[in-house]
Amino acid sequence: MNVLVTGGAGFIGSHTVVALHEAGFNPIIIDDFSNSQRSVLDGLEQIIGKRITCYEENCCDPKALAAIFDTEKIGGVIHFAAHKAVGESMEQPLKYYRNNLDSILSLLETMVPAGVKNLIFSSSCTVYGNPEQLPVTENTPVQAAMSVYGNTKRIGEEIFRDLVSTGHPMKIISLRYFNPIGAHPSALIGELPSGVPNNLVPFVTQTAAGIRKELTVYGTDYDTSDGSCIRDYIHVMDLADAHVAAIRRLLDLPMPIHYDVLNVGTGNGNSVLEIIKTFEKVSGQPLPYVLGKRRPGDIPSIYADVTKSTEKLNWKATRSLEESLADAWRWQQRIL
Repeated sequence: MNVLVTGGAGFIGSHTVVALHEAGFNPIIIDDFSNSQRSVLDGLEQIIGKRITCYEENCCDPKALAAIFDTEKIGGVIHFAAHKAVGESMEQPLKYYRNNLDSILSLLETMVPAGVKNLIFSSSCTVYGNPEQLPVTENTPVQAAMSVYGNTKRIGEEIFRDLVSTGHPMKIISLRYFNPIGAHPSALIGELPSGVPNNLVPFVTQTAAGIRKELTVYGTDYDTSDGSCIRDYIHVMDLADAHVAAIRRLLDLPMPIHYDVLNVGTGNGNSVLEIIKTFEKVSGQPLPYVLGKRRPGDIPSIYADVTKSTEKLNWKATRSLEESLADAWRWQQRIL
């Protein structure tokens, strides 16, 4: 079956392309390369053994989408394509609302008349805000977003829920990611941040590689085991496998109308200081870091209850934090 992967040259998208291929699906990429690099296609070709079909288009362009659906027999869609920098979203909110929401609407307006019913949406644990209880379940209240980026994920979920609740024959799952890290074990694809990384682990690996002078730990006085923030870090290949499991679930569902949300994490929380110490252990590299003040918008702790995703997808994360950081470091060393 052909699966259209929007943003398929990005970090999570490219690893999901590999997982789809290994599971017997035929992934087809659409990506405008505004936040990814064409070299990723070369890495995918080396891993998979063939060139993946890729359309260089923007998902906000309904004509481009229609042409792809007319050319390819699409059986399902995994929608990653979106602007994703939290800080930038607060500086350029209209850019984020235009791109992240228009892409959803254009995609749905193409899928519905084409009769393509299966969709996986790349959502985020940011919809939980600063939760009152941990771990968070899918029934944890969705809170007002702390960033424009996070709000586009919340609104995206509402669009899908409303579409299905009004009787449109579609089957949709929103996967609420926690913190993807790592890289493919071949080190042929991995995370390629543009400019200064927004995420912790790329900053860690770039600091160890000498690209950054030092790492700042933002906040050491949180109510956590060591005072630093706690997050649920999941290997990107475990996350990719969850998308394959989600597509299979949609295909197995007999009902023509379905919507669900599922947490995708490890179910464990690790602090920033634990990430630093574990990285030093697996890499053998001392990591220069300084202790800084809290960063506006950061929450103390969040990690997932993955009971629902384990039961419904017959899936769970299997790769360790050590393996995730070792793969991330191997990738960083390759691209120096």
